[in-house]
Amino acid sequence: MMRLLWISLFCAATPVFADEAEIVNATASPSSSGWTVSVTIAHAETGWDDYADGWRIENGAGDTLGTRVLHHPHANEQPFTRSLSGVSLPKGTETIWIRARTSVDGWGHDRFELTLPEAN
Repeated sequence: MMRLLWISLFCAATPVFADEAEIVNATASPSSSGWTVSVTIAHAETGWDDYADGWRIENGAGDTLGTRVLHHPHANEQPFTRSLSGVSLPKGTETIWIRARTSVDGWGHDRFELTLPEAN
């Protein structure tokens, strides 16, 4: 009985870590007003207390080139896609990286690598 009590106490004291949002796909297309980047995210959202609340475009060094804020949960729409238009990328950029953020864990560790199509 005492052993069961200790196991129960240990499990109750162990912190729960939310899953990072996963970028499952991304596309980019050039236009006269900059690039449009569309990102598809999957996340085990629980509502307002834990949801994917944004994503950002980074260069190879990790500098932010654009940010898309997500203002509400998408618990009933998984995975979901959102776009950011008018993104100005430095001339000659061939690859961008995208990183997702959640309301609980902040910016994720993993980055999604996206090779850009050639601009016309």
